Amino acid sequence: MAMRRMIWLFVGLLAAASSQTKAEGPAGHYRLADGPDVASELVIKPDGHFQYFLMAGALDEHAEGHWERSGDTIQLFTDPRPVPAAFSADPSATREDAKLSLFVAWPNGRGIAGIDFRIGFASGEPVTGYTQDYGWSMPPDETRSPLWIELVEPIHGVVSPRFQIDLAKGHALHFTLTPNDIEVFDFQGTRADVSPGQLIIHRGNGEMKYVRMKD
Repeated sequence: MAMRRMIWLFVGLLAAASSQTKAEGPAGHYRLADGPDVASELVIKPDGHFQYFLMAGALDEHAEGHWERSGDTIQLFTDPRPVPAAFSADPSATREDAKLSLFVAWPNGRGIAGIDFRIGFASGEPVTGYTQDYGWSMPPDETRSPLWIELVEPIHGVVSPRFQIDLAKGHALHFTLTPNDIEVFDFQGTRADVSPGQLIIHRGNGEMKYVRMKD
């Protein structure tokens, strides 16, 4: 992707510039110590700013912002604060070939494959599955009337609210996923422990170990 090439170039230039400034503390160019299928680098600049990117399979994310230090830890803050991606419900329509159908698209109308969903009923277990780029249709042997649906974009972790289903308004459900800043990671005060030669980011329930690259 063009974005990946741009990130590699930008981080390379930034790292070259930072290597010219020797500073005590966490400032430096770090690389994620992980498997070959994940690439991530983090540049902590002496002027209090940082640059970050990560590529892991279908996931591309990046961020830049400022950092604050407290003892042996720093906190990262993405600037400006990214606008989260969001699902929205479009008007429903009718179809004669399916009791219930689902279509999720980008704002340009292109269908999205791989959107996970849960459809709930008055009784029994929800129906779960994922969309194709042409949508999804309820199996004909499902006789219950659906009441609600939840959507998840699993790569970036975008979760919808619970949308109520009103079959009287239409049984062909259509939703739009507006990406906004979907590829910008919101660090929002994420803590990183600093020790000689390495930096450990605490993200979610796990840790990401970065090692300092030699100048």
